[in-house]
Amino acid sequence: MISAAAAFHGAKAAFLNGSRVLTLQRDDLPALPWPGYHDLPGGGREGDEAPEACLLRELEEEFGLRLPPGRLRYRQSWPSMNGAALPSWFFAGEITAAEIAQIRFGEEGQGWQMMDISRFLSHPRAIPALQDRLRLALRNYPPPGLMQARL
Repeated sequence: MISAAAAFHGAKAAFLNGSRVLTLQRDDLPALPWPGYHDLPGGGREGDEAPEACLLRELEEEFGLRLPPGRLRYRQSWPSMNGAALPSWFFAGEITAAEIAQIRFGEEGQGWQMMDISRFLSHPRAIPALQDRLRLALRNYPPPGLMQARL
């Protein structure tokens, strides 16, 4: 686990099942960055939580899922997507079919889907920085059973 002492802005993750990735469509509100875009689970840090704790709390808030930190197999620090001075974290790991069936979508966003990875990577309304981060994660951490996505 990454130290909670190191300051960071937030965390996002790609949860993969075969050739699909868990996504949500952001609310279409002009005040939000990337309104209506396809996004990945995650969000801003609260208090002094560690990056994994931040990501897993957001996953529970957004999708009703509780996963252990050990499911996060890939991790990388990046500059924040919103221009904040602090870095953000990007994770990747697997999600099972049983866990997908347990998803209870929260109150943020318009909906969720298990999107084909190649579609997310090429979608004109997916957050570009997350497309780049997922491409790198797939190069460095191809999960078991992944059908080769177009990188």
